[in-house]
Amino acid sequence: MNKNRKNKIIYTVLMILSMVVFWWFDNYYTPTADSSPPYTETKTTIPKDFWPSSTTAAVVQHDHYMFSYSEDHEQAEWVAYLIDRSHLTYDDRKRPYFIQDPKVKTASADWRNYKGSGYERGHLCPAGDRRFSEEVYNETFYTSNISPQIRDFNGGIWNRLEQQIRSWAKRDGPLIVVTAGVLSEDLPTIGKEEVAVPQYFYKIVAKGEEENLQVIAFLIPHKKLDVDIKDFVVSVDQIEELTGIDFFQGLPNELQDKLESTVSTKGWRF
Repeated sequence: MNKNRKNKIIYTVLMILSMVVFWWFDNYYTPTADSSPPYTETKTTIPKDFWPSSTTAAVVQHDHYMFSYSEDHEQAEWVAYLIDRSHLTYDDRKRPYFIQDPKVKTASADWRNYKGSGYERGHLCPAGDRRFSEEVYNETFYTSNISPQIRDFNGGIWNRLEQQIRSWAKRDGPLIVVTAGVLSEDLPTIGKEEVAVPQYFYKIVAKGEEENLQVIAFLIPHKKLDVDIKDFVVSVDQIEELTGIDFFQGLPNELQDKLESTVSTKGWRF
């Protein structure tokens, strides 16, 4: 056989094999859950008075955030976490694969639902708030902690709000943050598992204790926005009405009524 022809056949076979391996990896490979040693420092737990209610009875607690999972929407209806000055480090972390959450009994959405959808995998508990430990950082890459977001929203106003919260945490922390997309019926979906695409996202932030407790809430349309984040400050009551979730349900009713009906930026330096 002609040497050039033989080399061409070998090259073609290798190319085909490479394409098959790549196709298999892209479509069938699923990384295993992180198996690094347990993080030994104190967990960042949310005081029970600040736990939101769950409309799905599917509450999951990880070491450094908790959430209520909606199987119907294949994402969390809320994610709650605590952020303090000590959490905000500049450690360089390698981004891991997104993997399904082993603690979600119904199985959280597969990352492939996002592939080719035009939507990014938007973190709810930000990975940037959890750089102080590799294991804790990796914990934010469970698919239970993401929601479909367009690039201009995820890297735009949503990112600016996350940065603002970090600024508050450095000055006024610890803060308690509750966040997610507003989930409802008839939302557009992506992927084989029909992951819902929220039309609005919210964040509720609390700081202080007892009579000094302060709360601020944001409700932001899921689109490109070049306006001030202060324009999206709303009452917690408004978010409760949209979601059916009772936030801070453990607080005394009188205090809840006062905090959740207020729309104010007083005490929050922008």
